[in-house]
Amino acid sequence: MENNSFTEAQLLRMKAEAQLQLNQKTPGLIESESDTKKLLHELQVHQIELEMQNEELRESNESTELALKKYTMLYDLAPMGYFTLDQNGNINELNFTGSEMLGERRFSLINTNFKLFVSDESKDTFNDFFKNVFLSNYKESCEIKLGYNNKTLCKVYIEGVVTGDDKNCLLSIVDISNLLK
Repeated sequence: MENNSFTEAQLLRMKAEAQLQLNQKTPGLIESESDTKKLLHELQVHQIELEMQNEELRESNESTELALKKYTMLYDLAPMGYFTLDQNGNINELNFTGSEMLGERRFSLINTNFKLFVSDESKDTFNDFFKNVFLSNYKESCEIKLGYNNKTLCKVYIEGVVTGDDKNCLLSIVDISNLLK
């Protein structure tokens, strides 16, 4: 018999059936009514265990769905911009408010360098802030103007901190343009 024509599941089934025949004293026959009752009991217990595990998985899934919904509302719909930047300033993640502040669609901003949206007059301030965030490993803050192509978008207050292992910079950005009027 050539094994190449069988799937892994079929091969496993054939091996299991062969092993079962070796393990049984009389192939295909259960020795006594006592053995039948033991086997039935084991199967019933196993079925109940599987049903309990299934219920736990269902509850866990519901809990995960609820947590995801809360996270989505907290992150995506927050009234301030949230950004995750890599060490070069490229946007890895952002929420809807952040994309509105930059005047672009969210999906088009992924992997775009955030510094492109910092106005020329604020570039030095932002670069110092960004460098200090990575050097200090503490929360840093600054005020800058967002803008590009000589078009000012808004004045913002930024707080940033570097995360643990992945060394990304988390930014929270609040539009303070209306506070200055």
